[in-house]
Amino acid sequence: MKSLGIIRRIDELGRIVLPRELRRFYNLNAGDSLEIYTDKDNTIVLKKHNPNCIFCGRDYNLKEFRGSLVCTKCIEEMK
Repeated sequence: MKSLGIIRRIDELGRIVLPRELRRFYNLNAGDSLEIYTDKDNTIVLKKHNPNCIFCGRDYNLKEFRGSLVCTKCIEEMK
């Protein structure tokens, strides 16, 4: 992992601000979701959340079914 030399403080509500350059580089926009991972050596990793079909992994043409996302192609195959 590479250090960018950027330091941010956590506010009273537990929030941090991601620098504009990072948001632009990783195409992060208001309303996007981030997954949060931790590692055994006190590392916190943020990853842009991209929802996928639970069967094939596609990330487009998704429909929600009983709390899970399924793509239209898999729905057709199940019929």
